[in-house]
Formats: sequence, structure tokens, C-alpha cells
Amino acid sequence: MGTEEASVRAARITRDPRWVGIVKRDRGADGRFWYSVTTTQVYCRPSCPSRLARPENTRIHDTVEEARATGARPCRRCDPDGASAEAGRIARVVRACRLIEASEAPPTLAVLARDVGLSPGHFQRVFTGATGLSPRQYAEACRSGRLREALRAAPSVTDALYAAGYGSSSRFYEKAAGMLGMTPSALRRGAPAERLRFAVGESALGAILVASSDKGIVAILLGDDPERLVRDLQDRFPRAEIVGGDRDYEGLVARVVGFVERPGVGLELPVDIRGTVFQQRVWNALREIPAGGTATYAEIARRIGAPAAVRAVANACGANALAVAVPCHRVIRHDGTLSGYRWGVARKAMLLEREKFR
Repeated sequence: MGTEEASVRAARITRDPRWVGIVKRDRGADGRFWYSVTTTQVYCRPSCPSRLARPENTRIHDTVEEARATGARPCRRCDPDGASAEAGRIARVVRACRLIEASEAPPTLAVLARDVGLSPGHFQRVFTGATGLSPRQYAEACRSGRLREALRAAPSVTDALYAAGYGSSSRFYEKAAGMLGMTPSALRRGAPAERLRFAVGESALGAILVASSDKGIVAILLGDDPERLVRDLQDRFPRAEIVGGDRDYEGLVARVVGFVERPGVGLELPVDIRGTVFQQRVWNALREIPAGGTATYAEIARRIGAPAAVRAVANACGANALAVAVPCHRVIRHDGTLSGYRWGVARKAMLLEREKFR
């Protein structure tokens, strides 16, 4: 290999964000990609403790099969074909989740840690790193889900509380509205949670639907067909009473349209962001990305303290109902290319281009 060719290859590899994981021997990257070394004809996992190869002699692969196809053999030190330490951690988290889901009362941290063979402190860190939630938060989410089901079938609210694993009705009622979106009695009756106003406008990105609660904007939806946007709103808020906005509300929509077309100026309107604890953490991290900037799914996962939850971060981006206000369009793949976008990759590219030259 000539000097010029080696320089070109080295530059290409060092520009790849995954090269940093190899340099840092990042255990969190194990199982996400592999690399091979042309001079030794060996392939490794990112955390391999072997001496770092020169970048021009390194090839990065998305799958272990791709690494094998180069003719390289597996490294004896890091065993790239074996189960990674990350896989072992995830297996423990899955086991703990199943135990939590099967228990009426939330198991204590000590019980969960003992069941998976870890110390309480280590287990807490592993669980939170994988799910973005503490074991207690996960248990509360499971109980609130059981309560929703029980409220529709139990003879009374009190019976539903005990069926879902709540020992004290007074403590539950203190936070019931925040957990369920309404009082338990209202949910049991099947009453609408609230009234939402909406209107549809036009923007440079196509049709735009804006919906608001009494607290603020709950949805900014983009698309080509206004009727499909209305159906999307109804699917997202099936229990809400959805009514058309008046002329004053159209003024609010015009302000949102102006923000969507010039996101760098900021949205000086209240928003009512709704989602799970994990989704809210992801969305808050997205709102910290400045206009004109981007971040990868893995970077967002690390920022919220859950480096193994990359797929869950992507799912949270897909569940976002506030286009541009919660800027999931600023999240890209690790190689810098555009990933999927709920409202279309073309719109994502247009938004990023507009922000670049704001």
C-alpha cells in the first residue's frame, strides 16, 4: 500500500464515529459492530484489549458475518463470536423486568439484585443504563398499566387499586391524575380526559396540524393530507374531545407555522409534552440540540445515562407528537446519514438544510 493510499484509508476510518469506540475500547459498542486488521488477518470486538492497530490497516464491519467474509479469523483474546458482556447485562435486565411484571407489589432493589446475581448498587446502574428508568420507576409504570386494565373491569375503584398492587388508596390518589391523565373514576366511566382544540394550516413543509390542551400545544403534525393528520391526532388522543379552533386559534397556528419554517428563532409558546418517563428524558435531550446541530441515537442514549438503550431512543423519537418543537429531525445515524423520520425523510432533510443556513 502506497503512502497516499494509506493516508486516504486512515482518514476515512478516523472520520467514522465508530473508530472512537475502538480507540476507547468501548464495551458498550460490543455487538453493534466489529473490526478487522488487515496486517494480522484477525477480527475483534470494539473492546478488545489487544494493541490498537493503525487506522489504515483497520476495517469496520456492521456484522460479524461481514468481518468473517474478509477471510480474517476470530481474535483469541476478545472472542468476537462469543456472547458479549453487554449481552449478559441485558439478559439480567430482562430477567429483572419479568420479575417486576409478575409481582403484585414492587420487589425491593435487594430482592431484584439477588435474583440476577449482582450487588444492589451495580444492579441499579446496569438496569438504569439499559432501560433509562430505575427499577422503582419501571415497577410504577407496570402497576399503572395494570390499574388501567383493572379500572375497566373491577367492581369499584378501590377493588381496582388492590388488584393492581396498591396497598394505600390515599397515597395513590395524590398522584393518580399525573399517572392516568385523569382521575381513576373518570377513567373507569370512560369519560373523555379533556378537550383539545386543533386547526390545520399550510407551510413550506406541507400540511401542518396544531392541537392544544389548556396547558399548551400537545401536537404538531406534518404531512400531505389534512384528513390523515386529523386521524393521526384522534389515534394519539382517543379519549379526548377534539374540536376545531376558532379564528383566534388560527393566529396561534400561524405562529407555529412561522416557527416550523424558521426553527432557529425558537417557539415562544407553552407546550404540553406527554410521554413515559423514558420518552420525556429522550425528548428533553433532543431539545438541548441547537438548531443547525445533530446527534446520533447512541449519543442521545449516553446523554440520558442509558448507553445500551439506543433502540429505545429511536422508538421514543418515533413516538414524538411535537414535530420540530421536540427536534427528533436532528437525530442521525452513526455514519452521518439520515435515518427514518415519522413525517418523511425528505422533510427531515429540508429542516436540517434550513437550520444549517438559518
